[in-house]
This record gives sequence, C-alpha cells and structure tokens, in this order.
Amino acid sequence: MYSQNVLTMILAGGEGTRLFPLTRDRAKPAVPFGGRFRIIDFALNNFVNSGFLKIKVMTQFKSDSLNVHLSKAWRLSPTLDQYVDAVPAQMRTGQHWYRGTADAVYQNLNLIFDEEPDYVCVFGGDHIYKMDIQQMLQFHKESDADVSISAVPVPASESKHFGIIEVDSQWRVVGFEEKPAVGKPIPSNPEYVLASMGNYIFNRNILIRELEEDAVFQDSAHDFGKTIFTKIFHHYRVYAYDFTQNVIQGSEEKEKGYWRDVGTIDSYYQANMDLIAVDPVFNMYNYRWPFRTVHYDYPAAKFVFANFKEERTGIALDSMVSEGCIVSGGVVNRSILSPRVMIHSYSHVDDSILMHGVEVGRYAKVQRAIVDKGVKIPRGCEIGIEAEADRQRGFHVSEGGVVVVSKGTVLES
Repeated sequence: MYSQNVLTMILAGGEGTRLFPLTRDRAKPAVPFGGRFRIIDFALNNFVNSGFLKIKVMTQFKSDSLNVHLSKAWRLSPTLDQYVDAVPAQMRTGQHWYRGTADAVYQNLNLIFDEEPDYVCVFGGDHIYKMDIQQMLQFHKESDADVSISAVPVPASESKHFGIIEVDSQWRVVGFEEKPAVGKPIPSNPEYVLASMGNYIFNRNILIRELEEDAVFQDSAHDFGKTIFTKIFHHYRVYAYDFTQNVIQGSEEKEKGYWRDVGTIDSYYQANMDLIAVDPVFNMYNYRWPFRTVHYDYPAAKFVFANFKEERTGIALDSMVSEGCIVSGGVVNRSILSPRVMIHSYSHVDDSILMHGVEVGRYAKVQRAIVDKGVKIPRGCEIGIEAEADRQRGFHVSEGGVVVVSKGTVLES
C-alpha cells in the first residue's frame, strides 16, 4: 500500500569513525555490504517494500559516493510523486553544518512544510535489518501516539551498549537512559531491556514544535537520542514499538528481531558473515521482500580450471560471489566477493570480504580480512596470516583480529 501522507527522512550524514578505515573516503551508509549492496540500501528497501515512496536522505560527510549511488540505484517515478532525494547540508539556518541528528532535520524543516505530511518517519541509514514499516505506522495510529520509536529487546547485561527505553505494561515510554550500566527491565520480561533502534515516527506538528524548541538552546546536543527523546515522553504520548513482532512476508520465525548496528569493523564483518551461513538468520534470498541496488551490466560469475591433480581448481564454497567475478584456479571459502573480483590460480581466500575490483594474485593467501575496492594483492602475498606482520605493513587490525586493507593500498610481492 502506497502511503501518500508520510514523509521519510533518512539520516545518512554521520562520519562513521568507528568503522575506519572503511569510512576514510566514504560516508558510513555508503560502505559496501553483502557483496553488491551499500549499507543504506537496507533502510531504503525497507521503506520502498513497505510502500513509503517519498524519501529524503540527509547527507553531509564525504557524501560523493553516497550521492552517486542514490542517483544510479534509486530512481523512483516523479510522475507518481515518488522520489529518493539526496539532501546535502546547506547551512539553511546559520553558519554551521549539522550539529546532530535533530539539527539535520531542523535545518530541513522546509521539506516538511512543502510536503505537509501527517506523519514523518525519521530513521537511521546505517543499520542492517528488514522491517515492514507499515506495521509500525499501524501501531502508532492504534496507540494514538504522538511519537513512536522502534525498539528491540536485548539482555540486560548489554545495556551499556544502547540507549535503553523504560516502558509501562502498555509499552508507553516512561523513561530513557543513554547506555546505563543496567537499564530498567521490560515489565513482562525482567531479564531483558528495550534498546532503542533510533527509528522514529512523529506526528508532523509534534516534530516541528520539538525541533524549533530544541534549536534555541545553545547547550543542546541537538540529537534525537541525547536530547529530544530524553524529555519528550514527559509531555507527549510516546510509545515503543516492539521490533520483534514485525512480520516480513516469506520470512521464517528465526529471522524476527534481526537488527545489527554495523558501527565497528568487527560488527560489520560478523554481519557480512551472517549472510553466508547455510541457514542464515538474515536471509537475502526471500524474493517476497526484494533487495534493490545498482544494476551492473557485467556477465555472470565464472569459475574455471578443474585440474584437481595439480590443485588448480576454481571453486567457491559457502560464499557469495557477485556478477563479473572470475575464480580462475583459486579456492574461495566462506567469503563474500563484490563485482569484478579476480581470483588467480593457486590462491586461497578464506573468511574474507573482497570489495569491487579486488584482484588476488597467484599463490596469495587472504584470511579473515576485508580488502577494500580496487586493491591488487600480488603473487604470493599473505594477508591475515600473522597479525603483527599485518600491523607492521600499516594495515588496520580490529580488536577481533580482522585485517583491513584500505582502498588505494599498493602492495609489494
């Protein structure tokens, strides 16, 4: 169902410093994910699949690749008043860029005034999940809410990693704490707390009023999580929407509640690895909930050489291999290959993520690594085998031992 009275504003202007060096040259929502997608594609697909087709994307830091991606991948029908528009920071309200997530929307209130929607969805653009947002909007209406926020139950021991929402028995919000040692439990499940997903549905006038009031306070962080949401429940009907109750057509029960904040190298890596499980908890092969992105006019992936005697075999096991890839006499295991990756003979790639245009030379070994776009790995080179050696070569090594080879890195044999 096409929701004509809803405007969507996706926040995609963050620096993503914890995801460095993948965010050295691009915004976090533009970081590749799952072989051929970008992180922002997941939020956009959720809205489009849900029938929300008026979408503004707030951009700011290092947004060129994000802007290009949006223009190529997300062309809706202007004839039907459908759009995905990139909205760069413009200093519309003063001589400053966006000072926080709330300020990003405040500086673009003209978009809300122009559209005059009944409801405004303010969502982040940097999480991996599936969500039928029509169900959240229906909950918002049935609760007679002024504001609804999506939330996911997490063990109480994980409170310090999230903004924690306190609710009453009807799931009306009565408190909020940013990353407490132990948050207030869910009334019906005392071992769990409600973590904010940072996704909001506002009644239009409530959002405008709160943003205009927040803008005049110089000491404010101008942030939805840190300032707006910490006080708004005192004055309005604010409800938490239980994300685990969201139902996606064609999905299995085990997929309910899957939501990942891929804000660090280790969480990003693990979320990618989730995709290639034999029975994945996040299944991208549900064609009743399609995933859209840029279409590349590349040929299908090719696997060549079957010389088992000399161990020159082009094979990929437990992996995702994108279009345009050639696995030529090398072995790929539990890995994700973006378009146009070239794997040469006698090489081995294990537990790794290779981005667009990466080339792995003969006899090279890549293990538990993320290799960024266009990097050429020379003959016999070893990456991810010895962490200290990787650090000495200037590679970033995460706390979990994942090696990242940055875009533009020139490697010697």
